[in-house]
Amino acid sequence: MLRLLLIAVLNITLLTALVACKSGSESSETNKEKPEANSSAETTSSKTTSSETTSSSEPVEGDWLIYHLSAEPATLNPITATDAYEGTINNSKIYETLIERNNETLELEPLLAESWEISEDKLTYTFKIREGIKWHDGTPFTSQDIVFSYNTIMNPKVDSPQLRSYYQEIRDVRAIDELTVQFTYARPYFLALEFCGGMPIVPKHIFDKGDFNSNPSGRDPVGTGPYKFVKWITGREIVIDKNHDYWGEKPKINKIVFKIITDNTVAFQVLKRQELDVSGLTPIQWERQTNTASFNENFDKLSYFTPNYSYIGWNSKRPFFADKQVRTALTHLVNRELILDKILYNLGAIVTNPFYINSPEYDKSIKPYPYDPQKAEELLKQAGWVDHDGDGIRDKDGVKFAFEFLIPGGSETGEKIATILKEELDNMGIQMDIRKTEWAVFTTRLNERNFDAVTLAWSMGVESDPYQIWSSTQAQSGSNFIGFQNKEADALIEEARTEFDREKRKELYRRFAEIVHNEQPYTFLFCRKSTVAVNKRFENVLVYPLGIDLLEWHVPLAEQMYSE
Repeated sequence: MLRLLLIAVLNITLLTALVACKSGSESSETNKEKPEANSSAETTSSKTTSSETTSSSEPVEGDWLIYHLSAEPATLNPITATDAYEGTINNSKIYETLIERNNETLELEPLLAESWEISEDKLTYTFKIREGIKWHDGTPFTSQDIVFSYNTIMNPKVDSPQLRSYYQEIRDVRAIDELTVQFTYARPYFLALEFCGGMPIVPKHIFDKGDFNSNPSGRDPVGTGPYKFVKWITGREIVIDKNHDYWGEKPKINKIVFKIITDNTVAFQVLKRQELDVSGLTPIQWERQTNTASFNENFDKLSYFTPNYSYIGWNSKRPFFADKQVRTALTHLVNRELILDKILYNLGAIVTNPFYINSPEYDKSIKPYPYDPQKAEELLKQAGWVDHDGDGIRDKDGVKFAFEFLIPGGSETGEKIATILKEELDNMGIQMDIRKTEWAVFTTRLNERNFDAVTLAWSMGVESDPYQIWSSTQAQSGSNFIGFQNKEADALIEEARTEFDREKRKELYRRFAEIVHNEQPYTFLFCRKSTVAVNKRFENVLVYPLGIDLLEWHVPLAEQMYSE
């Protein structure tokens, strides 16, 4: 899936290659020993090459991969899911799409579709489906599943507003025959091929019964991919097995177990006991806790950029955050340089606008507002937030400046950022209470707009369409959680959607970025490097411009730890 996905702020430190796509001249790093031909420790995606580990044997089948999942997804239904935790499990493993991006070239390639045609006016997209593909229960996969999935996404009763925003320009989707499907647009859209071909597809024969939102297959998925769902033990693990009847090239690893451990410190201890094979590392773990001889004997460390940015979002429906002067004042109270240095150990870069920092759309001329408490105090006074009653808390029109800062449980870095901000706000006469909740409760509160301020991150695609997050049409029931509304921004977003010239679209986006910077609905934080530990028994572990791809890995027979 190619839409924007929620991730806990700086908490998911690894994403599989097909969860987040990226572009631009970013770097991939690894501290692994490589063959001489790949001796460089840094590879730029502009060269579309990968960073490769040593492979000592021919690939063989067998073994399990135990993968750390730092939060539990709310569902495994790809149409209603909004977070990258679901995508880590589903994408190209259980569920598949018509097309996918090549790991190295970033070009779109066939997957369930064997080919496609685009009309000259860029309004009609016709896909030819491969023969012989079956759902995991043996039912043939047909064009009717695609039509059903589209109709489901567009059904206003279905909890998929984040997806509907990408398909609203489609006039018709119809099955030409059992293996041919055609999408027809009402007007051109520059990401049409990506989103038609990348649309999540679910089996009609399973999901067309009862309420789609509560269908049991949200916890018992049936896909077409190389792995079949086995079980989901709430709070503990989600298990998938190799699909021996898979239509394409079968993976070598027999089983993937996603261990749900929300406490990163506990996960790190489990990793060191080699009870996890793949785990993200927090900045302090990467920098200070993984340099022992025993750790380096068993694990390799990988670091690489993927398209993402973290932020603090201010709910504009709250009286304190309705004024851009106040939002700007709060940005002046976030010491991003200190956080980047002391908490993130410089494993990232400060960002200022809603595009991937290494993409052409990102406007590097927009500089971050500096940490400046004096300027913040001036802006708060100008906005009328002063301590009128002498109780130490600023107030305005009888409303005290006291709010709740929502963070996902288990986000250690998010909690540290919140703690630093709380100290700054206390000194400024603003009361901020930190509230941690589990991921499912956290996302429910976001969807219900039941929060004051929040810290999160977005995982992005190769090219971005800001509509999902920033259009005013998404403020009530979409991903525009903070209620940002600006008529000029809406017009720029709409114009950019029909502009196929990337240079012209880039200029539209740069004006849009100026508006967002001026309004400060988010305090933009960082584009963070993914930092990952991988057990050394796995071979063919490549770092691509997209990230890592578990489907390519294998374990030499002598190194295998698990059997069926």
